[in-house]
Amino acid sequence: MTLLDGLLLLSLITAVAMAWLGARAWAGWLGAGLYAGQLALLAGLPMPASSAVSFAVLGHTLHWQMGALGWFFALILVAAALLATWYAAGAWRRTYPRRRLLHVTVALNVLAMLILLASGDLLSLFVGWELATWSGYLILTQAGGPAERASLRYLVYTLAGGMAVFAGVVLVDVQVGSLQLADLRAAVPELSAGSLWLLVLLFTAGFGIKMAFVPFHLWQAEAYAETPGPVTAFVSAISARMGLFAMAVVLIQLIGPQHLTALQVPFTFLDAQGLLAWIAAITAIVPTFIALTQSDARMLLAWHGIGQGGYMLLGLMAGSALGAAGGLMHVFNHATYQAGLFLAVAAVIYRTGTSDLDRLGGLISRMPLSFITMLIGIIGLAGLPPTNGFVSKWMIYKALLNGEQPLLFIAAVIATLGTILSVYKLIHNTFLGQLRVEHHAVQEVPWSMRLPMLITALVVMVTGVTPGLVLDAVAPALEAIGLAAPAYHLGGLTTGNGNLDMVWVGGALTFGLAVGLAVFLLGSPSQRTHQWDNYAGGHFLSADIRFHYSHDFYPGLMRALAPAYRGSVRWLEAGLVTLVELAASAFQGLYRAAPLPAYLVVGVVLLLWWIQAS
Repeated sequence: MTLLDGLLLLSLITAVAMAWLGARAWAGWLGAGLYAGQLALLAGLPMPASSAVSFAVLGHTLHWQMGALGWFFALILVAAALLATWYAAGAWRRTYPRRRLLHVTVALNVLAMLILLASGDLLSLFVGWELATWSGYLILTQAGGPAERASLRYLVYTLAGGMAVFAGVVLVDVQVGSLQLADLRAAVPELSAGSLWLLVLLFTAGFGIKMAFVPFHLWQAEAYAETPGPVTAFVSAISARMGLFAMAVVLIQLIGPQHLTALQVPFTFLDAQGLLAWIAAITAIVPTFIALTQSDARMLLAWHGIGQGGYMLLGLMAGSALGAAGGLMHVFNHATYQAGLFLAVAAVIYRTGTSDLDRLGGLISRMPLSFITMLIGIIGLAGLPPTNGFVSKWMIYKALLNGEQPLLFIAAVIATLGTILSVYKLIHNTFLGQLRVEHHAVQEVPWSMRLPMLITALVVMVTGVTPGLVLDAVAPALEAIGLAAPAYHLGGLTTGNGNLDMVWVGGALTFGLAVGLAVFLLGSPSQRTHQWDNYAGGHFLSADIRFHYSHDFYPGLMRALAPAYRGSVRWLEAGLVTLVELAASAFQGLYRAAPLPAYLVVGVVLLLWWIQAS
């Protein structure tokens, strides 16, 4: 038995133990200990780590081998499971009746994703992908009610994506005659442009659905937001990133950037890599501005999770080592602050019973540590220094500018603008402004919930000031997929035409904050005023008058944007709706005129003919 086999076996033991003992009061602590053991085994894995298990299916050998890229994602996966289970092990568990189901589904997801991350060939990759899909359905549907409806939509999307991936695997078998990764990589130069395009489209659609890229973005936010608090932190941190892992393996490691750029999109100036970069940019923008309109904290963060996935793919498709390093680093960075944000929101729900931003406010005086966690989290999500989110976004911006892609750079900046606006809404409506009467007795959450939150905040800050700690894991992951790592050091990067040293940036910010604190403490004495001892807008503020209005937070911005929807834009929208309705009616008529299997047969025959002809 190899160390990789030991890791997978311990993950299986964790799932079995949670199924047997998951209802016990101490089950969460047992699970956290088992995940800590998995982290220890993961830290000792040699690269690449091979499994002693292999077997043949229909003439194809399935085997498992974890490289540096899989190890990087596995590190985030197990750490996220550890923190989520730790959070759920203490006081929080009393609020959730399905404790066994929660622990079992988290453990099954970890096992399924480890199998995926250790896949050594395309068939084992597909098997791991399907295991991750079904275990994901179990974890998303466990809360029942709205979660079941949202999970059903997830299942429909991911099953369609799984069939696209399977079609890609079959196409590789037909064209190459082998499902081994090395054989496909060697055969890519000999494949026709048509076959390569079909491979790119099938795998991008299949894996992109898991990442919820536009236009496959409608399922994820509701499905993730409806899961229990610590589970939401887990799935948002890592589950959707399995799609990015698979895309990095197939599109970058196997097909290669040079072949992506050789595939030209007809009648455009784009190639396949540029097309994927623009899909990523649109994904970074659209869900981010949807998040701006949300009045529920969980939905707001869930939409941001989709948008941040766009940044990750944009970095991979920027066409340089710096961009790819930024994209992979953003996977780690996003996992840290997104997990912290969801845990902070779960803490607010634990104490107030709601995540409705219209029913919160002023909690900073009652939950200061949860406020600090959310503050650091939103700074990271917005990509501001000195957090780790700033470093990875800086790398992506720099790569786009170095690659002379100003339009993609502008798109990334627009997405960041939307992020800043919406995360300010999140922290303002939750912790700032006027404390509601019903929340006067609210207290900070217990330490079993505080510590996991504060650990995520600490990691966001430490890896922001010393990004070399993360780049030490990113560099071998890049080399594993055939890309060179950029020059870096503990404090940042050296790019030749603009360097980054976060130690200096962090030091300058710390000095500025120290000066401000000194002025505050040594200046004129301040007098604390009660929130209702104020006068504004012609009124003395009282319990029934809220000065910090949380509903319709950006009315001025919305009024400024409203004229753009008049006239031609609304006419185009109406025309598009009419066109879709006509097409739907036409297809409905065709569907009723002949049985669906006939269409499927015709479609398969045409597809096989096209493959043979190409």
